[in-house]
Amino acid sequence: MAIIKSVRGFTPEIGENCFLADNAVVIGDVKMGRDCSIWFGTVLRGDVNAIRIGQGVNIQDGAVLHTLYQKSVVEIGDHVSVGHNVTIHGATIKDYALIGMGATVLDYAVVGEGAIVAAGALVLSHTIIEPGSIWAGVPAKFIKKVEPDQAKEINQKIAHNYLMYADWYR
Repeated sequence: MAIIKSVRGFTPEIGENCFLADNAVVIGDVKMGRDCSIWFGTVLRGDVNAIRIGQGVNIQDGAVLHTLYQKSVVEIGDHVSVGHNVTIHGATIKDYALIGMGATVLDYAVVGEGAIVAAGALVLSHTIIEPGSIWAGVPAKFIKKVEPDQAKEINQKIAHNYLMYADWYR
């Protein structure tokens, strides 16, 4: 059973039909919508500030979400896919964005709707990633725009597949 822990008077709020892996950890001021999946070894650490997660979000194995004390918050929109071993620290990720495996997104960065952050990328603090664009590298830089239909197809397919995968574990 996942570790769900209250801290500083905050208890995580988990929406309907969410899957939390046995060793997922959800702490403090975390609110997530329905149909989310939080995978093995993932930590959502809302001890120092808020983490807000929309509907249908998948946060894959080994990811860590955290914030700056009384400063930054994590805001994740609907149907976002957060890849394996991703770190999101006090950033905003808009609807249907995809954060590739091993990427790091730092405080006050904003990843636009339908954008893709490539595997291993480092998105520096205060970076604004335009909707429907691909960013890659260390530090992450703009690579190209993606056709909205193409981005939607890729990102939606992954997000919706994770709803199916979560059902396998229920």
